[in-house]
Amino acid sequence: MSETGPTVPPPLQNLGRTLDRNIHALRERRQHEARQAGYQQRLAEAITRFTGSIGFVYLHVAIVAFWVAANLGALPFVRAWDPTFVILATVASVEAIFLSTFVLMSQNRMFQDNDRRADLDLQINLLAEHEVTRLIEIVSAIAARLDVELPAAQEIEELKKDVAPEAVLDAIQEEEGKE
Repeated sequence: MSETGPTVPPPLQNLGRTLDRNIHALRERRQHEARQAGYQQRLAEAITRFTGSIGFVYLHVAIVAFWVAANLGALPFVRAWDPTFVILATVASVEAIFLSTFVLMSQNRMFQDNDRRADLDLQINLLAEHEVTRLIEIVSAIAARLDVELPAAQEIEELKKDVAPEAVLDAIQEEEGKE
C-alpha cells in the first residue's frame, strides 16, 4: 500500500436495496434463460466450454503425443496403425469442423443475448433522458417562479426538448455517409 492509500477502493458493504434488487433480478433472468435453452443449445455450450478449457488442451497434447509416439515406433508395445499420419490429419480436420460449428452456435446465442441487452440499455437510456428532460422543465419552472435567473438559458431551452431517437439515428447515418 502506498502512502496515499490503497489504489483500489474497498468493496461496498451495502449496495442499497435497489441495486441488490437489480442484481438479483438480472441473475434470475439469466438463470431463467439458461433453463429455457434447448437441449441442443445446452450441449453446444457445454462442448464449447470444454473445448475452451486447458483440460481440452492437455487431453489433445496427450492424445497427439501418444499417436505420434506409437506410429513412429517409440512405443514397442503398441503396433503402428497410422505411419503416414493421414488418419490423424483427417480426425483433426473433422474435429475442427465440428468444433467450429459448436463455437458458432454459442456465438450466435451470445450475439442474441447481447442484442437483447443492448435493447434494454437503449430503453433505459431513453427513459432516463425523458426523465431528465422533465426534471429540467420542473427546475426551470421553479426558477422562473422564484425569479431566479438561469445561466445559459438558451442551452436550457434546448435541453427541455425531447430527443427523437430516430432523428439521432438518421443524423448518425448521414454523418457516416460522408466518410
